Amino acid sequence: MAKGMDTFAPLSEPLPLDAVDDLQNLDLSLKVNGELRQHGSTSRMIFPVPRLIAHISRFMTLEAGDVIMTGTPEGVGPVVPGDEVLAAIEGVGELRNPVR
Repeated sequence: MAKGMDTFAPLSEPLPLDAVDDLQNLDLSLKVNGELRQHGSTSRMIFPVPRLIAHISRFMTLEAGDVIMTGTPEGVGPVVPGDEVLAAIEGVGELRNPVR
């Protein structure tokens, strides 16, 4: 429920995996109104990305376009209408969303 309600967890257009050099070394950031709230790297995840994909694949078929949501770096906090959220993966792209 935390990420599955209407308007929650906006996503960008899908990117082919070959657009990413190293799934295990992606720099992630999230800013609210230009203020850095979260920063992390897939290199710091408890379980490596390939291991997560292998584990999930044991229980369900993963198809092109499927999304695996793994959690979030520290810094989670409230947003209010009028805020602007900018999520970025260095070298991959950014997703900018207004909060309404």
